[in-house]
Amino acid sequence: MPPILSLRHYNHDQIVHSHQHTQLVFGLRGQLDFEMDGRGSRIQQQQLAVVPSETRHACGSASGSRCLILDIPDDNWLQQRLGHHSEPGRRLLEKPAALHLSPAQSQLVGWLAASPINDPVISEQGAALLLASLAGGCEPAMQSSPLPLAAIHAHVERHLGHPLEVRDLARLAGLSVPRFHARFVSETGMTPMEFVRRRRVQQGRELLIGTRLAVGEIAARVGYASQSAFTAALSREFGMTPRALRRESFDNRG
Repeated sequence: MPPILSLRHYNHDQIVHSHQHTQLVFGLRGQLDFEMDGRGSRIQQQQLAVVPSETRHACGSASGSRCLILDIPDDNWLQQRLGHHSEPGRRLLEKPAALHLSPAQSQLVGWLAASPINDPVISEQGAALLLASLAGGCEPAMQSSPLPLAAIHAHVERHLGHPLEVRDLARLAGLSVPRFHARFVSETGMTPMEFVRRRRVQQGRELLIGTRLAVGEIAARVGYASQSAFTAALSREFGMTPRALRRESFDNRG
């Protein structure tokens, strides 16, 4: 039997197997593609896969992922460690599933991942605490409706010149900030603020080559506090200053 808690890295090499014990796989970083009983899912931060004993499953990660693994010894261990939580815990572990964690559950997973889980006391008690929390309820990942990306994009476009915070975008989606952040990364491949930053530099570039507005005016219109901050952002994104971008556009037209 492996240790109750362990950290594992997955890569593009696909693993196909089953084991005699039930296993929980918690996403920490990256995306882990999972398939159980012919159903596919993608496990990442704030999500977990429930793999009941003897369930054949396949997993792999094209870009690499890091996960916290909880290997459950047996029913006797559940009864001894969870007490009155053991029955809802068993129900949670009966069927293959991909589930969402609550913010509090996700924080607990993060704390355990950063703890010395090779210590048997921390491993045993941490696993029991996590399972007791999960027995209280998790949201099935399959029930999540897509984010209202069109409304989010429109909001960002309308407010590029103003301060934008993740909580404002999360409110549009009706989600907590941690849940929205994880869902946005899952559906777009970038963080919310990375999306905002890209739209700012893209819109700034479009204004530079399509208008005669002063660089300082453009910087303010797309949300930069100063012309120098705008120049630095353009240089990082395109490798060119505002003046060089305008000159290149003029040369291409001429």
